[in-house]
Amino acid sequence: MGMLKRAGEIFQAKANKALDKAEKPDEMLDLSYQQMLEQITKVRQALATIAASRKRIELQEDQLHHSIDHLTDQARQALAANREDLAKEALARKATAQAEIDDMEPQHQQLGEQEEKLTATLQALQARVNQFRTQKETMKAQYAAAQASASVNESVAGISDTFSDSGAALQRAQDKIQNMQARAGALDELLASGALEDVGGGSDDIQKQLDEVGASSQVSDELAQMKAELAAGAPAATLPAAGGTGNGSDGENDAGASGSSASPASTSNG
Repeated sequence: MGMLKRAGEIFQAKANKALDKAEKPDEMLDLSYQQMLEQITKVRQALATIAASRKRIELQEDQLHHSIDHLTDQARQALAANREDLAKEALARKATAQAEIDDMEPQHQQLGEQEEKLTATLQALQARVNQFRTQKETMKAQYAAAQASASVNESVAGISDTFSDSGAALQRAQDKIQNMQARAGALDELLASGALEDVGGGSDDIQKQLDEVGASSQVSDELAQMKAELAAGAPAATLPAAGGTGNGSDGENDAGASGSSASPASTSNG
């Protein structure tokens, strides 16, 4: 039972939501106005029926009054003609007609009261309908204006979203451009400094040969400078003879001889 009750409540909630979504204020106002007009029509029909009944009773009462007057005249004529029996019959019929009038009077009074009440009710309903009609048109105009304003706001919201998306796209494009410009500037600086020449293990063959020639020329220049210093009489270190075991005098003589013999060689090499 609990499951069924819950399912019923869910169904009712969804149905109410669907009805609320389908309901339009302007249509509901027109429907209410139509229903009020139908009520007024019913009241008018009831009022017409009561008025007709009252009028019918009044006609019957008028006829009975005429009958009473006529029967009174006939009773007088009968008495004048010494026909007391006919006069008595006329007066009896007059009494019957008066009794009918007396019976109709409460009904006539009741119908009159009902007619007055319905007339007042009809006037009140008519006033309410007229007021409602004015309010209805005003509310319908307000609803139409609100609906148009909501539509415009939705359009503006859509445009704002589009502008926001466009702004984001422009910002992303600007960021990419700045990143590309920064990368290009960094690569230019690295290329200018020569830091990227050996990147990847490869280099220019001509530049490599030029570097080797430059390095060889530097070595040759340094060697020539050292030879020039030796030729100018720079002191040289004394080296012991290989395998020599002689005394110091022999070593000195040998060193002198070596020095004298080495000088021309150095001169000639220079």
